[in-house]
Amino acid sequence: MSKTKQIGQPEEEMHFLDHLAILRKHLVKIVIAILFFAILAFVYREFIFSKIILASKSTDFATFQVMCKLSHMLGLGDSLCMEEQNLVLQNLDMAGQFNMSLWASFVIGIIISFPFAVWEIWKFVSPGLKETERKNSKGFIFSVSGLFFLGVLFGYYVIVPLSVNFLGTFVVSGDVANNFALTSYVSLVTNLVLSTGLLFELPVVIFFLAKLGLVTDEFLRKYRKHAIVVTLILAAVITPPDFLSQILVALPVMLLYELGIKIAKITIKKNEAKSR
Repeated sequence: MSKTKQIGQPEEEMHFLDHLAILRKHLVKIVIAILFFAILAFVYREFIFSKIILASKSTDFATFQVMCKLSHMLGLGDSLCMEEQNLVLQNLDMAGQFNMSLWASFVIGIIISFPFAVWEIWKFVSPGLKETERKNSKGFIFSVSGLFFLGVLFGYYVIVPLSVNFLGTFVVSGDVANNFALTSYVSLVTNLVLSTGLLFELPVVIFFLAKLGLVTDEFLRKYRKHAIVVTLILAAVITPPDFLSQILVALPVMLLYELGIKIAKITIKKNEAKSR
């Protein structure tokens, strides 16, 4: 991003403050997009909470229905079918429901506006790329956005319902009743969905690191075992304290890591070809 031509400005080397001014314009557009979709989500908060956020605590949720049908298909009876949880959520703060509505709306705003945010970042970075690099990166926005939404869907349909079911039914004693705070439930859902969405960006991160020459496919293979440990630690941090959820998060991340190794190998070969 060494040269950029602005209206009324000759094409010359731009100063650091000029780059900051342009970056600020792109960031403002991203913030406006997030706020727009967040406000829209807040307007339809009742539908969003009842049909999306709170849906995973019901046995009618799509994931539980698929698991039950699969159980019958495999001849396992109702072993994979979830029993009705009767999960009770309560609001303990005067502004609790309002604050959770704002937070959930903000998270939805981030998720929906993610492709636009990537597009704005791309517009800021692309002037500094060579023409061949810009042509080779046409699928950048689609790839980044696709991986993010894939992670969001995986978190929402796999990690969230299983985590809610496990934590909602786990008891240490029959004398202790599970009455959960709304803030706890909403935070669990939003954090898991956002975290898995970002974790699925691993191949993109590896691509850029390989492009800059910071990692190679040999390096990634050499430290594969370390990556597994780090992935399990991250899975333990972003998921509830149950082994199943951690494994469910760790497995796709490790598959993406293996994909990243292949991407790094291809990227390194292209870099070597250009340097000849």
